[in-house]
Amino acid sequence: QVQLVESGGGLVQAGGSLRLSCAASGRAFSPIRMGWFRRGPGKERDFVAAITWSYGRTDYSDSVKGRFTISRDNAKNTVYLQMNSLKPEDTAVYYCAADTIYGSAGRVPRQFDYWGQGTQVTVSS
Repeated sequence: QVQLVESGGGLVQAGGSLRLSCAASGRAFSPIRMGWFRRGPGKERDFVAAITWSYGRTDYSDSVKGRFTISRDNAKNTVYLQMNSLKPEDTAVYYCAADTIYGSAGRVPRQFDYWGQGTQVTVSS
């Protein structure tokens, strides 16, 4: 069983930065991809970014490209999301996700099989 625990959320002013972390635990953790999603107030859970575990290939939604950076530390079983130039519309609960079985390049939640509990990010104007 895999457990994902996010941290690093909080309240920040527009233009500021936050760094989210997602620590994974579980026997023989070896995902194909790790991803970040977010759910804003009254919205669906939307794709933010993903990274392949072996080669570090990244993918970003258009709304965060150039402002957010996803990275991973394989030795620590941890994935990060560095968020810069934050905007009020980035306010959401951010979820870490792991794809251990599908191996696709998709951006939909059903293509990830493990999820963290979420961490709140609030950007004030």
